[in-house]
Amino acid sequence: MSTSTAPAWDCPGVAIIGGGPAGLMAAEVARRAGVEVDLFDAKASVGRKFLIAGRGGLNLTHGDPRPRFDQRYSRGRAEVAHWLDAFDGAQLRAWALDLGVDTFVGTSGRVFPNDMKAAPLLRAWVARLKQEGVRLHMRQRWAGFDADGQAVIDGPEGRRRLVARSVVLALGGGSWPQLGSDGAWLPWLAARGVPTRPLEASNCGFDVAWSEFLRTKFAGAPLKPVVAHWRDGDGRERQLQGECVISAHGLEGSLLYAIGPDLRAAWRRDGHASLALDLVPGLPLERIRDALAKPREGRSLSEVLRRRLKLDGAKAALLREVLSPVDLADPSRLAPAIKRLPLRLGAPRPIPEAISTAGGLALEAVHPDLGLKALPGWYACGEMLDWDAPTGGYLLTACFASGVVAGRAAASACRAATTPR
Repeated sequence: MSTSTAPAWDCPGVAIIGGGPAGLMAAEVARRAGVEVDLFDAKASVGRKFLIAGRGGLNLTHGDPRPRFDQRYSRGRAEVAHWLDAFDGAQLRAWALDLGVDTFVGTSGRVFPNDMKAAPLLRAWVARLKQEGVRLHMRQRWAGFDADGQAVIDGPEGRRRLVARSVVLALGGGSWPQLGSDGAWLPWLAARGVPTRPLEASNCGFDVAWSEFLRTKFAGAPLKPVVAHWRDGDGRERQLQGECVISAHGLEGSLLYAIGPDLRAAWRRDGHASLALDLVPGLPLERIRDALAKPREGRSLSEVLRRRLKLDGAKAALLREVLSPVDLADPSRLAPAIKRLPLRLGAPRPIPEAISTAGGLALEAVHPDLGLKALPGWYACGEMLDWDAPTGGYLLTACFASGVVAGRAAASACRAATTPR
């Protein structure tokens, strides 16, 4: 059977493609606006990435007040702020409570469910969506457009043409492709005249050319706390305290994710990024010099670093990795290096390893209500849009918020629009 004669999947209201947080939220608000909602997802169940991300504790949002909350978005800040006007972190916590999931603010400001788990929230949410009449269609993958410009869905029964009054795309970016967000949609929309940007890894590690010794002995070792020193896109000196991890490939962890946009920009410009780590935050340089200047009394350098400066094995190994024997033997050189150990970072890790991606649909491709300018009746939300944020609840909050905006607009358009092509 040719695509043009394939049977139609006739959705009388809004069709939502993608069952992550953005798509599910779009489904919820559209259904509550009084329109029929059919949601399609390529996997056997919805929220796969949401569940995996919550295994170590679901970081639902962050306790930062606005507008400080908005400042954490390094790309698309104004647009994301508009989404947050519709649904911010406080509203997200109230929404979770309405599902029976109470939350708390941790010492870092991050917000978690009381039981730290993602599964109970997702189960309650899906149950409520079904009860309210949202129809979920699993193992149904959007396959782009046919020769006539008609959207098509591939499923176990074969290919079907999608007919709906409004369509909301919530397909994610390109990270963790095994969970469904593989970025396959990018060329399909570009071919229809939708402006796009190449996907790039965000919230990812960076390569560092470690020695075999460091890679073998210390991969997985945490570096905490440390203070990163770097220059932002305007050349200004910046610093931030946090934690990172030595990996077999280089460095990763929340500190790298927070400053990743500047590091990626430097790498694109120069082929590398420069970073300096203060290995003993809070300890003044003079105290380090004094501790190193004292007689060793037969102790090795490693023992001196551990006893006098509380530098653990991984931090001491990092010093040996970067510094020459002459630098290590000279307290006047070693002390400042402990406070600002220079590191040369290579490429960001590949997209499939990243927690999220930037790039995707250009923000100028959508109206403020997230309708696609090139495809009337079509909307997009979530990570497939070109915005960027660190982990810490900011990513997830913006996904939810964009789903609210797109879902409301699609429902409104559904009542008046003709079926999109």
